[in-house]
Amino acid sequence: MTMFVKKRRFTLACAVAGSFALQFAIATAVQAATLNVMQSEAPRSMDPGDQTATYTASLLDPMYEGLLKRDPDLSLKPALATEWSADGAGLVWTFKLRQGVKFHDGTPFDADAVVKNFTRHLDAKRGLAASGRLRTFLEGVTAIDPMTVQFKLKTQYPAFLALLTTGPCLMVSPAADAAGTIGAKAVGTGPYKLGEYKSGEYVLAVKNTDWWGGAPKGEDEIKWTWTSETSVMNMALQTGDADVINPFPSAFAQQVKANPEMKLSVTDGSAVFWVSLNTKMKPLDDLRVRQALNYATDRAGIVKAFTQGFATPANSPLAPVTPGYDKTLDPYPYDLAKAKELLKEAGYPEGFTMSTIVQEQEARIGELLQAMWAKIGVKLDVRKMEGGVWSKAAFLDPAGKEKDGIGSSIASWSSGVNGADLQFRPLYYSKSASPSGANLGFFSDQKLDGLIDKAASTLDEQARNAIYVEAQNEVNDQAPHVLLFTKQDLFATRANINGVWMIPGGGVVVKDATKD
Repeated sequence: MTMFVKKRRFTLACAVAGSFALQFAIATAVQAATLNVMQSEAPRSMDPGDQTATYTASLLDPMYEGLLKRDPDLSLKPALATEWSADGAGLVWTFKLRQGVKFHDGTPFDADAVVKNFTRHLDAKRGLAASGRLRTFLEGVTAIDPMTVQFKLKTQYPAFLALLTTGPCLMVSPAADAAGTIGAKAVGTGPYKLGEYKSGEYVLAVKNTDWWGGAPKGEDEIKWTWTSETSVMNMALQTGDADVINPFPSAFAQQVKANPEMKLSVTDGSAVFWVSLNTKMKPLDDLRVRQALNYATDRAGIVKAFTQGFATPANSPLAPVTPGYDKTLDPYPYDLAKAKELLKEAGYPEGFTMSTIVQEQEARIGELLQAMWAKIGVKLDVRKMEGGVWSKAAFLDPAGKEKDGIGSSIASWSSGVNGADLQFRPLYYSKSASPSGANLGFFSDQKLDGLIDKAASTLDEQARNAIYVEAQNEVNDQAPHVLLFTKQDLFATRANINGVWMIPGGGVVVKDATKD
């Protein structure tokens, strides 16, 4: 009897142990099926055409597609279009669409869907954040037949095909757009679809089992979280709570390099950091004052203190990887005496007071500038903001910024690999003044506008780049920005993660990423 009881207990213990082992195995399998990605800011929108933030674009990338796509080698390949051609003048482009594609809500992808997608951007009344870059050169889009569309351009635009891979050209469900829900609930055609969006906490993307490309290569789920705290990002990678960190804080880069359980990727970036000066507000409307702030900025010091050397001081509005970049420029060497002289000429021998707004994760830049500019008598009020609050303040119109006393905005911009026009036009073109564009300081210069337009319609690359050199000089001379640095792109993963790659400018691509 005693033996029987012992056997029962042993059998029960084995059953319990087996149960725990099974539960552990199941839990491990479930955990392994989720790729955890942490970034430095929350998504701005679930609509790729109504936002211009790099990290939001990364989050949306697995759920949306354009007519063309970028491969890891950055070449352009077919996506929702299978083939295309242009007329001799380069003004009429015809695209054959991929058959059998549906949006995540079941809406068919066809020529009508493409027309509706681009029509919404051509309607200035919609006020979509990324529309401006299209309205500049796109006259209209028409359906030739159910699976063929034709684009008519106002002028030749060499970067047209590259632009088709970017936010405003990614296809959203016309039904979701008409319902007004696309900003809060992503509905595209990509290999992943939205599972859950808990505002302020996370976005969960799940595999789209009906994807036209077959079974998606990546993990079952991609969970996106965010924090502006660099120490939290580092700790999440160390503990394994995150599989991918983007951007990885440069302060911890050497630590990760020395850890065999992690991998660090460092590549040349295209994001130029700057301070946009409010040219509608005194005394920043005075060229001499803007130039003085540039001379008073120790760019090498900022690179060392803020990026730990993972950046290069900016000498141009273009990044070194952008075609047309002029490496010979040196417009504003650090020169406090020259800065003081210019302020005196402008009538501010004792300096003045101004403000800047900055996102929390970049607040250190504001603090460094505060100390630097104090040496010429400029008292800088640094206003740190959460990303969404900053975005609303940065994109106010002149009256709104005047009311709130916003003298400048610290930010960055990347055209990726899509050409210099997408760096110049959003930031410096007169018609791109906020809130319709990212010209946050309302800078207006007819000469520069003309150069931007001329370059955009010049097909010969050498001639186009020569125009961009002239444009770089004009921006430097007029100083609408205090140009700071071009940052290298850093992202980190656990050692067992494969298939993650970076688009220059900070856009991490994880849709094909897997865990070993």
